[in-house]
Amino acid sequence: MRKNEAINTRIQVINPNTCEEMTHSIGLAAEQVAAASTQIIAQNPKTGVPSIEGHYDEAISAIGVLDLIREGREQGVHGHIIACFGDPALHAARELAKAPVIGIAEAAFHMATLVATKFSIVTTLSRTRIIAEHLLQQYGFEGHCAKIRCIDLPVLALENDKEYAYIKLLESCQQAKMQDGIGAIVLGCGGMAEMADRVSQEIGIPIIDGVRSAVKLIEGLHGMGIQTSKWGDYDYPLSK
Repeated sequence: MRKNEAINTRIQVINPNTCEEMTHSIGLAAEQVAAASTQIIAQNPKTGVPSIEGHYDEAISAIGVLDLIREGREQGVHGHIIACFGDPALHAARELAKAPVIGIAEAAFHMATLVATKFSIVTTLSRTRIIAEHLLQQYGFEGHCAKIRCIDLPVLALENDKEYAYIKLLESCQQAKMQDGIGAIVLGCGGMAEMADRVSQEIGIPIIDGVRSAVKLIEGLHGMGIQTSKWGDYDYPLSK
């Protein structure tokens, strides 16, 4: 048996909203790319908001995310994924966690730049555009993103009317391919993860979803024995 075949990785995938149907879909998308020795633990907070579509929703969801991060740390998981494109509570989660914590927006941006010089983002509601813009600036990817496109559907429509949501997503991705001067597209919602392969096959360019990107990054970090730095600002929170 090769050394990497013996690695057993347990990844906690956190859907920060309370929609259990979306949590199930996100978990399935993660399992599609996970190694055979990787266990996916898909969870969502018991209380909070049913969808995250703005700054207020992100703030409300943060406590539930951090509670689950704490539980995952106590259970000894090897990595945590925050499966909302706003990456809510990411830095706070890294303070709490010993294992790596990856937000799906940051993961998708990194992956997209490995296969294309420019990418566009296709996300849900127009009001969330500014959140994506802020993340691009914060993570240093602003110069790599050509455009942020919105399909103007609420997050829960991705679960409640999947085929119509797919048609809207495909239409926007086709426009991005033809008009934006890009080589890849980043999907701007965890609920879009299971549509990535289908869209990619339709339009013939890489479609990057952050959920599956984060899974492979966690597997790689765990395989290398790398954990969250506890020197500096990501040290554990001070006792009060």
